[in-house]
Amino acid sequence: MAEPELGIRFQRRFLAARQLRSFPWLELEQNLQTSLDSSLLVDILHKTILHPLCVKYPPSTKYRRCFLTELIKKHESTAAEPLDELYDALADILNEEESTRCYKNYLLPTGGCVTLSESVAIISGGTTGLVTWDAALHLAEWAIENSGVFSNRTVLELGSGIGFTGIAICKTCNPKTYIFSDHHHGVLKQLAENICLNGFVLEPETTQHIQTETGGQEAEATNYQNPKLIVAELDWGSVTGKQLLDLQPDVIIAADVVYDPEITLALIAMLQNLSTSRGDRKPPEVYIASTIRNPDTYHLFQAELDKVEIRWQIIPAPSNSTFLYDVQANVTILQLFI
Repeated sequence: MAEPELGIRFQRRFLAARQLRSFPWLELEQNLQTSLDSSLLVDILHKTILHPLCVKYPPSTKYRRCFLTELIKKHESTAAEPLDELYDALADILNEEESTRCYKNYLLPTGGCVTLSESVAIISGGTTGLVTWDAALHLAEWAIENSGVFSNRTVLELGSGIGFTGIAICKTCNPKTYIFSDHHHGVLKQLAENICLNGFVLEPETTQHIQTETGGQEAEATNYQNPKLIVAELDWGSVTGKQLLDLQPDVIIAADVVYDPEITLALIAMLQNLSTSRGDRKPPEVYIASTIRNPDTYHLFQAELDKVEIRWQIIPAPSNSTFLYDVQANVTILQLFI
């Protein structure tokens, strides 16, 4: 069993893992059933719950408790001797207090990982922006396979949330400048903390208010070819196309921002402003990843794009499953031509 994408709900992980082409799940279960000693179980334990990454940045107490409970059930169904280390690990977790926050660790195909501090609740502090959503994982997979889109370019991410997609791109795609943006103050605070958690250094007061100014401090990371990093507060309702163009983005991306008609219309209005105010400048490439939960909202997005004459096309999905998420989710990426 490989080190887990720590923090995804346990049952979802089991279902998703079975569908990954490279994941030897059935073979692993068979080996657990026929093993006469505990060596395989010890190996699983030390590559999951007791892995150094998991020990340093533990996922939620509930997740680890469910994982160990299921692992113990599988072990007790075999003829192998009981493993004290397994029960000791569960006892330690049962003594922990539940927290409103946890860590999630996502292994990168290039080595290393993205580690995030996230809320354990989908809605927290009046926002859904304190957790990582499926479209962000999907967009990161596509970016890693298409790193040339981002290499040595300035990237503006809309609705960055707590930073997964942007951090993954900064670690794998060598952008020249990466501008994270969001509007919720609590999300911006957690975003900045997660950027620093992943080995990047932000200078004090790096957050800038794009709706009132486009200057401000830029913070450089100490690793990954030193991309310049900016965390920006961006209000889609008041930012102008000129202010966005002053950031000189070559690429604009967003994930899971098409879920509410009102927000969708604000996004399109902002992109339209950007399109009409760019003059002779080369237009940025725009990629929007969406989980289609409500087809009507998604079709509204496409219809409104047509109405303002912003052309779009669906681009092919990434060919490799790098991160574990709900494989039943209907996620698409649109390229917009503004």
